Amino acid sequence: MSTDSLFHRDLYAGQMAEQLLNPGPLDESTRSGVFLSGIRRVGKTTFLRQDLIPALEARGALVIYVDLWADPAKSPSALVNEAVRQTLLQLQTPGSALLKRLRGLRLGAAGLSLDIELDRIGEPGGSTLAQAFEALVAKTKTNVVLIIDEVQQTLGTDEGQALLHALKAARDAVNAKPGTPGRFLFIGTGSHKSLLAEMTSRRAQPFAGALSASYQVLGKDFVQWQLDRLASAPGLTLPSLDAAWEGFQTLGHRPEELLKALRQLQQVGGTDPDTAWHIICATLAGAAADADLKAFDDLGELGKAVFERIASGGEQGISGLFGAESLAFYSERIGSAVDASQVQKVVDKMVGAQLIIRPSHGVYTIADPFVRKVWQDKQALLAPPPKH
Repeated sequence: MSTDSLFHRDLYAGQMAEQLLNPGPLDESTRSGVFLSGIRRVGKTTFLRQDLIPALEARGALVIYVDLWADPAKSPSALVNEAVRQTLLQLQTPGSALLKRLRGLRLGAAGLSLDIELDRIGEPGGSTLAQAFEALVAKTKTNVVLIIDEVQQTLGTDEGQALLHALKAARDAVNAKPGTPGRFLFIGTGSHKSLLAEMTSRRAQPFAGALSASYQVLGKDFVQWQLDRLASAPGLTLPSLDAAWEGFQTLGHRPEELLKALRQLQQVGGTDPDTAWHIICATLAGAAADADLKAFDDLGELGKAVFERIASGGEQGISGLFGAESLAFYSERIGSAVDASQVQKVVDKMVGAQLIIRPSHGVYTIADPFVRKVWQDKQALLAPPPKH
């Protein structure tokens, strides 16, 4: 088996980096921001870390990456402020890893003087994010790219909206400055396509007018690469490329599920691996969906009733979860009276577990559209046949 365990998407990353850093006449909207959507576990974060960030850095950009799901206990603004603060601190620290990596920019190794109060960046009375990014661009004389993974987590709270407005202010302050030696560029990624699209299309949103794009899921070349890696190992049973590709699509283009299916194939006897492969992939796809829905089961009957109510509201979400009509719905589902305080506790748990999000005040939607679709498919199977 090959020891190379990473599948690189250099072409895709290079094209995206070029569109962002050196946009042509048809790509100028990237300067307003890029919002990249794709369902969970299809490799977005891996692509960002191992391909896109290196491609941006190879073209001279300074990249700051923030994952809003990295620490659910912290607010999005706290995570972003800390990432910016750490970047500035490294630039001021002689011999830091960041300074060494930026030697090509002729920054030297002695550290930069940025005249920024590090301890209170983005906080009341402290330096603003706009001031921080202006200083970064002015001192490094290069493009600064901020990548926020799971950016939809900023929606639904005043603090999250304030963060987005602060980032827009930073973008405008840097990019509108005559003779700026670099630009501030923003990439937001997430698993909820409709919410990310709204962040670029609704006039009230700070990044209205930015580019909304779909993440390109892994293709047949990835499946071929995975099979080639395994082919050199003695005694392994492998499906044909065409069967493996069909199975990968059944598994939702999720690389971890593909490996899981290949491991299970080794435990199956018989002479037709392709037939066994299709059964394995279909079974795993159903099991993955059940695992996603299990999180809602753990919240009890009221949790399942609240989830049903939210899922019925469509991708845009539903309001009135605590109103009389909704309370009557929950009471009917669980067979006992329900009050608004009980529902609020369940909703708070769902938000804390990142199962649901609040895109705007009083409106809630399922965080992962794939989970919502799985639930809908299950409901369709359980529904009684139509009467003739």
